[in-house]
Amino acid sequence: MTAFDTHLPDPVRQPEFYDSVTLKRFLAWVIDTIFVALLVVPAIVFTFGIALFFFPLVWIAVGFTYRWITIANGSATWGMRAMAIELRDAYANRLDAGTAFMHTLGYALSVSTFIVQLGSVLLMLNTERKQGLSDLVLGTVMINRRV
Repeated sequence: MTAFDTHLPDPVRQPEFYDSVTLKRFLAWVIDTIFVALLVVPAIVFTFGIALFFFPLVWIAVGFTYRWITIANGSATWGMRAMAIELRDAYANRLDAGTAFMHTLGYALSVSTFIVQLGSVLLMLNTERKQGLSDLVLGTVMINRRV
């Protein structure tokens, strides 16, 4: 996709949509990690501690489900909403359930390998639209929420 066939805000003419997005993404990630931790606790309690034996799998399943559902229902996780940022597709629309699933899958794959995650972060810091690896593949972008 070139700059000429996108419906997204132009980073040169409308930089306010991308200002501080990388920092806000990080802070949203911290908030989301806290939410996932809070959601994992009931899983442990309701399984009478058995979930502790499968803690990494429970964390991955809860985190994936949390990200997918919240992005599909508002184009942002609760952390993203707290930071006033949201995901948009190449046509500047909110993400649907399918695109939210693919974005969450891309995120999960990227955080599973340090070098891929590092590459994604470097892309967020250096691309004009502050896109990570999943964003570039899907044509999505994180922008400051319109007020």
